[in-house]
Amino acid sequence: MKVNGPSGAAPAGGQRPVRSAGGFSMPQTSGAAPSSAAAATAPTSAVADVSALMALQGVETATERRRRAIRRGGTLLDRLDELKIAMLSGEAGEGALERLGRTLREERPEDEDTGLTGLLEQIDLRAAVELAKAEVRRNAA
Repeated sequence: MKVNGPSGAAPAGGQRPVRSAGGFSMPQTSGAAPSSAAAATAPTSAVADVSALMALQGVETATERRRRAIRRGGTLLDRLDELKIAMLSGEAGEGALERLGRTLREERPEDEDTGLTGLLEQIDLRAAVELAKAEVRRNAA
């Protein structure tokens, strides 16, 4: 039997292949013909099942958004600490600056808590200030 790419096996002797839900084709024989109702609903229900799973995975609750926002803020604070340690030890801190900039460019999830949002905005501002100061130092040198 010869396999031709994603469509499955090559039909033998001019038989017309029948598509199954998995994307493979099987030659149709006279005794094993699927009912027209089963053949018509199988691919549609498989697509609907996959679509439902994808939709459920894409739903993000307020708690998950809050956790992501807090994790991003904590990561920014860690990057600022790395930069501080590098500068205190006399290093240029280019790696820490690059990681800080990359983390700052990540999308910050919005949260309904105004206190948390304000705190995260202050962290973002502090990181942006450090990046701007580093840019001024680079241009002066």
